[in-house]
Amino acid sequence: MKPATTPLASIHLNDGKHGLPKNPRFIRDDRFRALCDSIRDNPEYMPARPIIADENMVVLGGNMRYRACQDLKIDPLPDGWVQIVTGWTVEKKRRFIALDNKTFGEFDWDALANDYGIDELLDAGFIQQELGAFDEAIKKHETELTELDVKTPPQMAWVLIGVPIGSWGKVSDIAEAAALIPGSIVETTANDRTDEN
Repeated sequence: MKPATTPLASIHLNDGKHGLPKNPRFIRDDRFRALCDSIRDNPEYMPARPIIADENMVVLGGNMRYRACQDLKIDPLPDGWVQIVTGWTVEKKRRFIALDNKTFGEFDWDALANDYGIDELLDAGFIQQELGAFDEAIKKHETELTELDVKTPPQMAWVLIGVPIGSWGKVSDIAEAAALIPGSIVETTANDRTDEN
């Protein structure tokens, strides 16, 4: 059986003429071109975030993806690129439109700077203006690295002295006095080795 496709002409943009509020979000210029490039270069991602339409084929979510498909002359839309929801009340559709167009989060530019290269982000659809914040995050990390307060350790003279356990009391005062010198390191240890001849 041939996969179901959806003719572009069967879908209606949510332009405010179908009993629903007009889609409140749009993209243009560089952002729109980036979206078109992303769909053209990664068509397998569309089923993961399809165009959502109601039973009247009015787009509830994905107006800009639909416009990008028009611009790219992808007609009909492949199977899985359109999901039709049925039985939703007008109130539920209105709420979905508002939520679908609401951006809840924001980018963690520090995480992007650490985990992605600028070319990878451009390929993913980011535009140069957005990546200004990415560049700032990289510069911030570079500055933090160069401004780390790295203290040069003091020059040290290391002395290793072995004293028979029975004679430790004769030098313990010297070790305690050395420990009072700021920055000094005094370690004492003993072994229980006995040589039997």
